[in-house]
Amino acid sequence: MNTFLICVNVVILLVLMYGLYFMQKKHVSFSKRVFAGLGLGLIFGYIIHLIYGTEHDVTVGTIDWFSIVGSGYVKLLQMIVMPLVFVSIVGAFTKLKLTKNIGKISVLVIGILLGTTAISAAIGIGSALGFGLDGFKISAGAAETARITELQGRVPTVEAMTIPKQILELIPSNPFLDLTGARATSTIAVVIFAAIVGIAYLGVKRKEPETAEFFGKIIDTLYTITMRVVSLILRLTPYGILAIITKVAATSDYDAIVKLGKFVIASYVALILMFIVHLLLLSFAKLSPVRYVKKALPTLSFAFTSRTSAGTLPMTIKTQTKDFGVSEGIANFAGSFGLSIGQNGCAGIYPAMLAVMVAPSAGVDPTSASFIISLILIVAISSFGVAGVGGGATFAALIVLSVMNLPIAIVGLLISVEPLIDMGRTALNVSGAMTSGILTSKATGEFEKEVYQQANVVDVVEA
Repeated sequence: MNTFLICVNVVILLVLMYGLYFMQKKHVSFSKRVFAGLGLGLIFGYIIHLIYGTEHDVTVGTIDWFSIVGSGYVKLLQMIVMPLVFVSIVGAFTKLKLTKNIGKISVLVIGILLGTTAISAAIGIGSALGFGLDGFKISAGAAETARITELQGRVPTVEAMTIPKQILELIPSNPFLDLTGARATSTIAVVIFAAIVGIAYLGVKRKEPETAEFFGKIIDTLYTITMRVVSLILRLTPYGILAIITKVAATSDYDAIVKLGKFVIASYVALILMFIVHLLLLSFAKLSPVRYVKKALPTLSFAFTSRTSAGTLPMTIKTQTKDFGVSEGIANFAGSFGLSIGQNGCAGIYPAMLAVMVAPSAGVDPTSASFIISLILIVAISSFGVAGVGGGATFAALIVLSVMNLPIAIVGLLISVEPLIDMGRTALNVSGAMTSGILTSKATGEFEKEVYQQANVVDVVEA
């Protein structure tokens, strides 16, 4: 009987996917199809949850099959990340788009990412204090206890990751290994390796122009093919989002969400406020925040549902170049650095909120100026290369709490609502990367304002 019910759910998913395909044939815009997939997935997933619950064999079996579409789509995106980053940055050199401003571009991108992370930490502190969050009012169940035990075993590894060691993790020692994505910092390492290759190309161009011209043609061809692959994969976005959000809605622990509702609400208030800061920064640069929201929504929606900044990278880059008028080189630098440096949601808001919640247990006044200033600085500094230890927001929180000598158990106590909050954090991370790309591009004069100001959203996926 369970097998039959699983088959019924799979058939329903196929019908919904056909509906999205029918919308495509009727030339419904990419953005509308993405949001249609999001809405249908929420409804379908919640119905599965209501009928079977999260632990039922039917739910587990159904989600296992749905993962072929959802997780398969994310894997395809991750597959193209390294080739895209490498050929795009090398291509920026061969097209003479980074020769004069590479130093300025790097400083601006990293500076904006770290600066906005400091702001996000301040907002996280304010939200935790404003909502009166208290870590000791959260009880631990079996899952939370197991998670706390696991985290305590990882603390020595985290404490060993000093800032210099984190920076060293960014430098590639084996570029071929990094091109496989084997390390948490592989993307940044590929960026650095591609920049070195680009600089070497410029030297060859001065001495052996014919050889450099041949190499440039190879890179241009690879770039064209890679972007075509990206377009083909991105066409699957509505279907991928449908399957991913169905899984989230079907397997979420709604009782835990209600129990920790205050923390969830405080987290999203902070995330929304930081997103508003992104819009204000664009306004100060004399760019329309409304236009940004309209054009960024498909990419941010995918980041929200998939909870993967790396998987979103192809969309992050293409949205910057096609919709916002950011140069290819800067879009790649901003998108790639944004995966490991200055993540506003994961490395900024989240650790700051947790530190405020547990500070009283360590005899620290979370409202004192010295605590707040120290916390903001530590969050900003530790966000530089935090992916070097892997684990995203969890390890960012462990590093901050360990440095400030605060209890780490709070990280494990929130495991039940982690997926829900992580959706918003990932979207904010991606928005921060795109914002840094736009502002850097405008500051360096490599910005096509007319593209940004176009009234109609250019679909991320081209024919």
